[in-house]
Amino acid sequence: MKESTGELNAAVVVILAISVFLAFFYYTLWPLIKNNFTSTTKCNKAVCEKCPSSACDYVTCHLPGESETFECIYKG
Repeated sequence: MKESTGELNAAVVVILAISVFLAFFYYTLWPLIKNNFTSTTKCNKAVCEKCPSSACDYVTCHLPGESETFECIYKG
């Protein structure tokens, strides 16, 4: 009986640990990954201005057919 109780306690600890890791991933890491993916996709589809100097880090861009502007990393 004591052995089965010990195995049950170990299973509960494992389930709780997995739950904590999944919650951390879902609420902390996943939004960061999703926002980065959305931003990168938006910048890949955008029409960007030319870099006025040789030391540009960001350029102003817009999506075709839209007037909203945003900044993207200058890729050269």
